[in-house]
Parts: sequence; C-alpha cells; structure tokens
Amino acid sequence: MTPDDVGTPPSWPEGFTALLTDYERHLTAERDLSKHSVRAYRGDVADLLEHLIRLGHDDLEDLDIRGLRSWLAKQQSLGKSRSTISRRATAARVFTAWAQRTGRITTDPGALLGSPRPHKSLPGVLGQADTRAVLDAAAVAADDGSAIGLRDLAIMELLYATGIRVGELCALDVDDIDTSRRVVRVFGKGRKERSVPYGVPASDALRRWLDEARPQLARPGSGPAVFLGARGGRIDQRAVRRLVHQRIGVVDVPDLSPHGLRHTAATHLLEGGADLRSVQELLGHASLATTQIYTHISTDRLRRAYE
Repeated sequence: MTPDDVGTPPSWPEGFTALLTDYERHLTAERDLSKHSVRAYRGDVADLLEHLIRLGHDDLEDLDIRGLRSWLAKQQSLGKSRSTISRRATAARVFTAWAQRTGRITTDPGALLGSPRPHKSLPGVLGQADTRAVLDAAAVAADDGSAIGLRDLAIMELLYATGIRVGELCALDVDDIDTSRRVVRVFGKGRKERSVPYGVPASDALRRWLDEARPQLARPGSGPAVFLGARGGRIDQRAVRRLVHQRIGVVDVPDLSPHGLRHTAATHLLEGGADLRSVQELLGHASLATTQIYTHISTDRLRRAYE
C-alpha cells in the first residue's frame, strides 16, 4: 500500500509523512506543476519510500543507489513498461536532488541512477483530406444552430488550428482570445505563456460560439471560461476527449484523441513548409528534440507514398 492524495498508511514513519507533504508543497507552490503531474510525482516518491521501509529503513539518509536500483528492478518484475520505469527513475532523480538541496540528505544517490530509454512510437495522425472531412462533419452537425453543436465545432477547429493541449484549451478564458489579431494566449506546462495564431475557419467557428451559443449555456457562476459544459460550468478535459471521439467517429477515419489532433496539426504545419523551430514555439515544447518526432512522421508518410 502506498500513500495517495488522502493520506499515508498509519505504519509509516512520521518523518516520511512530513517529508512527502513538504515535497508535494514544493511541487505545487514552487514548481507550479499541474495537479496531474503533482499526483504522478507524489505517487512515484511514495512508492519509493514504501520500498525503503520494506528494506528495513526509516531514515531517508539510508537511501543509496542500490536501494534505487532495487526499486526499479521491482517495477520491472511487476511487469511495468519501459516508459513507466523511465518516468519513475526521473521522479526519483528529481526527488533526491530536491532532498539534497534542502538539506534532508547529505548526498544525492539519484545522480548515479540511469533509466531505460522508453520506446518511441510515431503518434497517429490524420491526412489533410481526412481532417477536412472530420471538420466538415462537425460543421454539418452545427447547422441546426444548437449551442452544443456550435461549441463542439469551435473546439474541433481550435484544437486543429492551434495544436494546443486539451488542458490548455479547457483553461482558456475569454480575455485570452484576441479575435481581431486571431491569436490565442495559452498557459502551458509550468504556466509558461505563449501566443498561438489561428486561421479563418477557427475564427468563424469561435465567433459563432462566443456571440450566439455561449450566452445560451452561460450561468451566473460560469465565470470567464471560453468553453462551457451543458450545465454552464467550465468544460473539463474528459468532456472534450469524449466529444472529439464522437465527432471523429461519424467519419470513416482512424479514431484520434485531442492529442492526436495536436499531432496532426504539427505534422500538417511541417508538410506545409513550416520550420521546426516555429512548430516548437507554437506547440510549447521545452526541447526541440520533442518536436523532431514530427519530422519522422512526415518522412515515414513520404516513404509510404513513394513505395
């Protein structure tokens, strides 16, 4: 049993409980990570501390490189994937570096820890014709003028036009959209701000949603959220994922998630002649290496077309 967001097992050393609380506070307040990231890091560290307890230790100073490696070996024996093990190794390194920096341990064992390279698979994308078919179908569904139909069309158009993450879309406020310049202000990972332009189709869909449909769903407590759910609150990520699957499902194309639309947007930008650095800026990637996977996608599609 490992600690969750509610509490820690009663058998835990009091020092470990306080340590985990302090680390969670650091992730939230100082690193400004999302709730999802904080929960993932916290869970990984809690599992590491639980492993240390099973080894008979109740002091973080007892953690060494052998303990870290035996913890990762345990993950492998449990059938965890390479990507999961790699992520947990990263979580351990971040945690031990913080622990040393804050004086909780004298040495940093995580600095000696390696991790397996996760297998990188090319993300699924839609061709330009298939993407157009999906967006055309969403436009047809919005022809009845219903608030939900117009909202879904605006969401689909904006996701494809900008390549923003689903969490970034859900967090948009009305003031984040500059309709005259056709630019949306986005706060990405770590609350890093960037401006992303969008085209005429997305502009038209957004205008209809904001002017005609959003007022139909808005309630006194709706606040400044751009996209609203059926009850008038800010739409959540699960609802967006569900509607994307629904809108794509009516067309005979491979199913994609909102992140698949992000991959599709990036691929089409590169195929249209955009340079890699510009796509990196638009997507909000911290490293150019993350963006480079899209060059592999374009090359792979070119090779298939040639063959």
